[in-house]
Amino acid sequence: MFRKTWRRAAAAVVGLLTLTLVACSEEEPAKDLSGNRAGAMAEYGVGDQFTATEPVSFSILYNNHTFYPLKEDWPLWSEITKRTNVKLDPVVVPASDYEQKRSLLIGAGDAPMIIPKTYPGQENAFVSSGAVLPVSDYLDLMPHFKEKIEKWRMQPEIDTLRQSDGKFYVLPGMHEKPWHEYSLAMRADILDQLGLTVPKTWDDVYTVLKAMKARYPDTYPFSDRWHKPNPGGALLNFLGASYGTSGGWGYQHVTWAPGEKKFVYTGASEQYKQMLQFLNKLVAEKLMDPESFTQTDDAARQKLANGKSFVISTNAQTLVNELRPDLAKTQPNAKLVKIPLPVGPAGEINPASRLESGVMISSKARESKNFVAMMQFIDWLYYSDAGQEFAKWGVEGTTYTKDAAGKRAPTPDVTIVGLNPTGSKHLQKDFGFANGVFAYGGKLDLVQSFFPPEEMEFQKVMNARTPIVVPPPRPLTDEEREQASLWETPLKDHVTQNSLKFILGQRPFTEWDAYVGELKAKNSEQYLDMVNKAYERFQKSNG
Repeated sequence: MFRKTWRRAAAAVVGLLTLTLVACSEEEPAKDLSGNRAGAMAEYGVGDQFTATEPVSFSILYNNHTFYPLKEDWPLWSEITKRTNVKLDPVVVPASDYEQKRSLLIGAGDAPMIIPKTYPGQENAFVSSGAVLPVSDYLDLMPHFKEKIEKWRMQPEIDTLRQSDGKFYVLPGMHEKPWHEYSLAMRADILDQLGLTVPKTWDDVYTVLKAMKARYPDTYPFSDRWHKPNPGGALLNFLGASYGTSGGWGYQHVTWAPGEKKFVYTGASEQYKQMLQFLNKLVAEKLMDPESFTQTDDAARQKLANGKSFVISTNAQTLVNELRPDLAKTQPNAKLVKIPLPVGPAGEINPASRLESGVMISSKARESKNFVAMMQFIDWLYYSDAGQEFAKWGVEGTTYTKDAAGKRAPTPDVTIVGLNPTGSKHLQKDFGFANGVFAYGGKLDLVQSFFPPEEMEFQKVMNARTPIVVPPPRPLTDEEREQASLWETPLKDHVTQNSLKFILGQRPFTEWDAYVGELKAKNSEQYLDMVNKAYERFQKSNG
């Protein structure tokens, strides 16, 4: 029976809050696994199908997505067991509270063995307590993971995951090529009406918005969404990349400055200031709805559908599943397209990381007699070509077909992301595949296999651009991490609050120096000094 609740986690709040983060005095040795090989394959290598030599069961934390809520009778579960002799026991938590519930479970010592949907950096909070496993100690059990690192030259990205002990504690999703999916959706029919082409740069975006405003003075041409958990979540994320900084969902306290060979404090940098000035110009000239940073997603969608706006942030799935259907009901002749990410001061770059959310392993799993089998299973499902194809597409002949050239397509009665829109069954909702708990990364052709032709064109443009420079590692010691955690929240809160004030014109840019001084008063310089020393320390210790 699936566990539908995060049992005992609420009772652990007090325990979590008072948890003392004490570094493990000694790493669990990677050798001497003789008592942990029950169910493991004696010979398991690249290209092998993992099948446990006896039935085994592993608990897994399950992020329950509202678009495809978990069903116990999904073929996903039975097929996993059929192929691997593994039965998964999900501990189900709602997607809206996933990070909080994950922390509570780990803090209470109740975490399942497998903890997926963990983005790089989120593991930091659990390292010092010894609650999660240093997975880098066990890579010899994961031939497909190791092959991907070597074949795709992922070592620079992997090194960014290392802690001060030189080890890493999350198995990331890995992409063969960067995959950037967020940009602006724009009414192409309005562009045609105004005799304009799709804007290439952010300056071009400004010009387009000006023309839209002149033709439709009662509108805010750009009205945005996705502001949680902080204002401008999506927009500042991809706009920040165009300016050579970070913001919104992807905000990082520090940004690597290659020319200076050091990190700078993001929220006080010139690039960050220029990004805010651009948005302030849009708001001040009434080209952007000031409610973009506070309104609900539904409100932003309604404005687009009702012709009160013409531009909004999007990704491919949202464009197909939400925005176009909204418009079709109210403006059937409207044409909405996702434009390539506009180019900013950072140049023609692809800002996407090749790492994405991955898997932590509870330290308790190391004690299991099935530990080796579990690591082999994770390696096959998350990192082998066959496992990744299975997680994304399901069962050949049942949910998809493959032609002689290897191109995949859903079977006639199955639909997914706009493919076979008349299909009566949904690959995620009715089968459980293409599930964010299991389907991470992979080869370029697999990642792009759901993409319609227009998204393929978008990706073609993005993949022709220069990948961003991977910042060097700067792992903090346990003591430094504890100190950093005390500084980070007030610093980020101040950056977030004042970013919105600068954008909306509630605070003039003549006060920028005063704002930077306020960050210094909240220890931004001490934080930055700590990070740069950690970078220098890592460089010295690794040649």
